[in-house]
Amino acid sequence: MRLHRNLTYAVIDSLRDIFNEGAYAGKAVEKALKRDKRWGSRDRKFVAETIYEIVRWKRLYAEIAEVKEPFDRPNLWRLFSVWCVLKGIKLPDWNQIEPTPNRRIKGKFDELSKIRKFRESIPDWIDNIGLEELGEKIWTKEIAALNLQAEVILRTNTLKTTRENLQKELAKEGIETEFVKNHDDALKLVERANVFRTEVFKKGFFEVQDASSQLVADYLEVKPGMKVVDTCAGAGGKTLHLASLMENKGQIIAMDIYESKLKKLKVRARRNGAHNIDLKVIDSTKVIKKLHDKADRVLIDAPCSGLGVLRRNPDSKWKLQPEFLDNIRKTQQEILQQYSKMVKPGGKLVYATCSVLPSENQLQVDNFLTTEFGKNFTFVADKKVLAHTSGYDGFYMALLERKQN
Repeated sequence: MRLHRNLTYAVIDSLRDIFNEGAYAGKAVEKALKRDKRWGSRDRKFVAETIYEIVRWKRLYAEIAEVKEPFDRPNLWRLFSVWCVLKGIKLPDWNQIEPTPNRRIKGKFDELSKIRKFRESIPDWIDNIGLEELGEKIWTKEIAALNLQAEVILRTNTLKTTRENLQKELAKEGIETEFVKNHDDALKLVERANVFRTEVFKKGFFEVQDASSQLVADYLEVKPGMKVVDTCAGAGGKTLHLASLMENKGQIIAMDIYESKLKKLKVRARRNGAHNIDLKVIDSTKVIKKLHDKADRVLIDAPCSGLGVLRRNPDSKWKLQPEFLDNIRKTQQEILQQYSKMVKPGGKLVYATCSVLPSENQLQVDNFLTTEFGKNFTFVADKKVLAHTSGYDGFYMALLERKQN
């Protein structure tokens, strides 16, 4: 493989933005891919995948290169050189690239690969909490799985098409897909491609949504005609899935504290042909109180550490802090207490997170069920999805039913 200067400079500039300026990796990649309209799909793939790879393995590469943050430009080039050596890519004779001791780099890699926190390139505190909550055997397998590149999974919009028809339409545009076992509406891309440029995307035939995330809306057991509240809707991936499952009948109230996210949902809903969604910004407690005892179903896709989705957000492990985890656990319990009041007697609630930590998941549910209002609910079932057993994102979902008066 031959390195090209303009592509490599785009990688280095993006790494600077992510590591030193706090930019999100996804945004940095998006920005990098707009640098040169002449780049082909192979060029774009190199830029995106190289950025994500170096972000994912930052701690390991920094230890091998013997550099520390904040990374100046020469240090970023050293990280890049380590990546090249470990990938077997010949380093060009450029001024920015120093003489690189290949043998020492490979030897250091072999040595550090015996220690989990370096091998899996994670902060000490994340390694410690994973070990504490999941045990060594499961945590070792799980963090290894969370470091694999995420596959691209599509969810068929059944309001407009079938999975079989979507597969045929994508094939006409040169995109090959496979069915996903135990996921009725899912298709997996055989090779990565920019699906957002396809005609079928513009027609609203699908959304990009990981297979594990697709399980959540199903878990809520919705039916056409119900009144359903999605309390932490965000940009609405699960809201749109609920609309499909409800066949556009009944009412979905999509709520979030961020109006900007709901505006994105409005655009997506229009493209999807989902007409039973009402948007509400949570700007006061009144919004919640007006819906007390009114909903057949309530989904709480709670804010969390996001440790189950490190495959697609590798930079989040460097942005997360221990105090955030402490604070988010308090927020999760507060949300459960407040938002569960919208479930009417006989109605059901799903509490979900994209975390693999029991302290954010089943322990939160156990806690809730012992509280004054939580005693009005019965635990029905829960599902723990781990990346190393599913092959997809780590997720948790619990189904609770409110007792009849």
